Amino acid sequence: MPNWLTDFFASFSRNIKFSFVDIVDIICVAVLLYYVYKFIRDRRAGKLALGVAFIILFLILSDVLEMHALQYILKNVFQVGIITFVILFQPEFRSALEKMGGESLRGFRSISEQKGAPSAQVIIDAVTSAVTDMSAKRTGALIVFEGTTKLGDLILTGTVINADPSAFLIKNIFFDKSPLHDGAVIVRDGRLYAAGCLLPLSAKSDITQDLGTRHRAAIGMSENSDALVVVVSEETGIISVARDGVLKRGFKTQSLQRELKAYLVPETESQVGKAVSRLKRAKRTKKTSDQAGKEAKQKEDANEA
Repeated sequence: MPNWLTDFFASFSRNIKFSFVDIVDIICVAVLLYYVYKFIRDRRAGKLALGVAFIILFLILSDVLEMHALQYILKNVFQVGIITFVILFQPEFRSALEKMGGESLRGFRSISEQKGAPSAQVIIDAVTSAVTDMSAKRTGALIVFEGTTKLGDLILTGTVINADPSAFLIKNIFFDKSPLHDGAVIVRDGRLYAAGCLLPLSAKSDITQDLGTRHRAAIGMSENSDALVVVVSEETGIISVARDGVLKRGFKTQSLQRELKAYLVPETESQVGKAVSRLKRAKRTKKTSDQAGKEAKQKEDANEA
């Protein structure tokens, strides 16, 4: 080992002393951060927490740069904001604290560990097939595709199934004798994650009276998150899609597939797919032209002979 590295470790060991209490302290902080991460990750509070983090960052910068006016404003906003945050998310805090003591230590798996999610095309095909059949039979349905805004608080209102996507399963859930048919199915990471979930209704006053509770729930869900919601009307069988607070109606099989693909498949992936298709077409064209040239040369040689 080089001398400078030995000196560094020797200096570090002299200046930094760890006791048993320090180790316990670090473990407690790690556990606390783990639960905070879990709370934020699975709920719509995640984006609000990101906003709070930005306020803290600006507060630190204003203190370092001695920007007194900005610092005064941010300190007051932060103090009031923390109280507001606790009041708004009181049910979620209570739920998290209730579960903290009862959760098994086996839950402390790697927080980055995820099961292999099915491809986007699998869930698109399953939903499209199921929705088309339910539309023909006028079976009401409500399917939510979770985006970057996590819907853990809404998942708690339903039943977690965490199943592979299947048109047969989707139709079974929304069968009118099924106990889960009145709620919504939430799709997370390409899986049918929860069913029978209750969604917030839209408060818009300009929604036509022809639309029922399912459509109002779909619009309300798309207003409160970046989710995409597919609705099948029980009265007319019309397929609708809600996104960003806007409801579009009259979807058919192919148009619904395009809408879901545009939402679920990243733009970069689509561009790569198009580029590969263009490359394949170019190779086929070149191969055809080469073959035609070869045949023309053979005919010319035959004529000369």
